[in-house]
Amino acid sequence: MPKKPGNKPSNIKLIVLDVDGVMTDGRIIIGSDNTEYKSFDVKDGTGVTLAHYAGIEFAIISGRFSKVIDARAKELKIKAIYQDVMVKAEAYEKVKKRFKLKDENICFIGDEIIDITVLEKCGFSACPSDAVPEVKRIVDYVCKKPGGKACVREVIEIVLKKRGLWKKAVKKYLRYE
Repeated sequence: MPKKPGNKPSNIKLIVLDVDGVMTDGRIIIGSDNTEYKSFDVKDGTGVTLAHYAGIEFAIISGRFSKVIDARAKELKIKAIYQDVMVKAEAYEKVKKRFKLKDENICFIGDEIIDITVLEKCGFSACPSDAVPEVKRIVDYVCKKPGGKACVREVIEIVLKKRGLWKKAVKKYLRYE
């Protein structure tokens, strides 16, 4: 289903993130002791903090379960975490209800076909530059950056700037306000 014209980042109050392939580069590293490792970009973390200062909320919906996701979410003060979710649209509806928002107020960043049902519903959809072609065809915005390399920050900046919140967030981040 193609996106409807008029989807706007200026309406966004909540950004929902996929993890593998969006917050990370999609690689899953498992050590010999079965410990899972993921690599996150610090620029994405700074972006999440900036968005928090501007009043933007976050949620995570991931198809896999990983203790690493819980640790990163805690560090970023993301409290709405849904893991091991194979039908992401169901978790998305829970997120929508939890935050009492409409589709038009939610941005979703996904990269894989499992994300399509949510990308079609949300008010503003985005994907990393290295997302699968099926996703790139339906999103409102294809990032210049790939997954795990600050694509989340790229979308956050778009949302904050379109909402006129960028300068306020930076001032708070730098403790000027």
